[in-house]
Amino acid sequence: MTATPILELRGIDKSFGAVQVLHEVNFAAYPGEVTALVGDNGAGKSTLVKCIGGIHPIDSGEYLFDAEPVHVHSPRDAAALGVEIVYQDLALCDNLDIVQNMFLGREKRRGIVLDGGTMEEMAASTLKSLSVRTVKSVRQKVSSLSGGQRQTVAIAKAVLWNSRVVVLDEPTAALGVAQTAQVLELVRRLADNGLSVVLISHNMNDVFAVSDRIAALHLGRMAAQVKTSDLTHAQVVELITAGRSGDLGLADSNGATS
Repeated sequence: MTATPILELRGIDKSFGAVQVLHEVNFAAYPGEVTALVGDNGAGKSTLVKCIGGIHPIDSGEYLFDAEPVHVHSPRDAAALGVEIVYQDLALCDNLDIVQNMFLGREKRRGIVLDGGTMEEMAASTLKSLSVRTVKSVRQKVSSLSGGQRQTVAIAKAVLWNSRVVVLDEPTAALGVAQTAQVLELVRRLADNGLSVVLISHNMNDVFAVSDRIAALHLGRMAAQVKTSDLTHAQVVELITAGRSGDLGLADSNGATS
């Protein structure tokens, strides 16, 4: 039997003024799995992620967590549930070290003094739990890190807070072959540790390398969410570009329901 999704969206609509960006979108993210969210530019991926993260309120539909309806009105609400999003710009501060970045805005204190020892131990423990071996010291300045190491720190920062759903926005963009392999290995490890990982990517090789399911958006509608093993590269491209591949997908190429 299929496990219960940690995160599930049902019939999500989102408009900005007269422009409707999301149309009755259904989406599910399961524990221990990587779900790849794919779609062309303008398909609605960013809007859907910002609805998941509480940046954009949904107009209508249901947001469920552990099969229970919840209301997410802000990123703080999403974080309280255990939803963390790593955006493409990573939001890291070059002038701070790894520990300072991982606890930025959530610093541990002992009275009125920062508890640097505890934060350092927690940062090191989190990186170790993810089998990260490319970072020499948690007191390295982020400015000294490679692109792959920066991505690793951003992911570890998300995992640090007992997150259960981690959304990664194009984590391998602008990375070389070796660094991409390291990040994809880390993505897979997150899922193997029981987290639900949502991977946004345009790179079909990355998608097929690590994902368990693929959710394809087309013009603001969910064309299909299918096990990766049941799809070919060509089918995914057709779902992205036309919203349909054979018997799979939306009712017609315009995304209209029949």
